[in-house]
Parts: sequence; structure tokens; C-alpha cells
Amino acid sequence: MMFPFSERVTCTVSEACAASGLGRTKIYEVLADGRLESIRVDRRRLIVVTSLLKLLEPEQRSDAA
Repeated sequence: MMFPFSERVTCTVSEACAASGLGRTKIYEVLADGRLESIRVDRRRLIVVTSLLKLLEPEQRSDAA
């Protein structure tokens, strides 16, 4: 069963890039500065979808570019 992206709890970095239009470098930059949340499961990094959606809200977009 597939959930719509916005209803998922986490996504991979590649999926975050595809959904947002941001590159991997920018995703890792916003992770490093704390504007995007992630969790680690073993060696895998998963992006918290709600934090990605919050980052992409209109008032946040000028900060991410």
C-alpha cells in the first residue's frame, strides 16, 4: 500500500530531492544547519517528511535557495 508523499513519515534523500527539486548538496546543507530533520537507521539517513514540507512552505523558500 502506497501512501501519498505528504502522509509518509520519512523519505530517502533521493526521494526528498525528487519531491523538492533541491539537489543532494542543498539537502545536506539544510540538514547540517538544522532546518531539515532526519533520523539514522544503521547507515541509512531518512528525512522527516513534515520537516521537508515545512522547509518548502512559501515563507521558508527564500531561505532554502
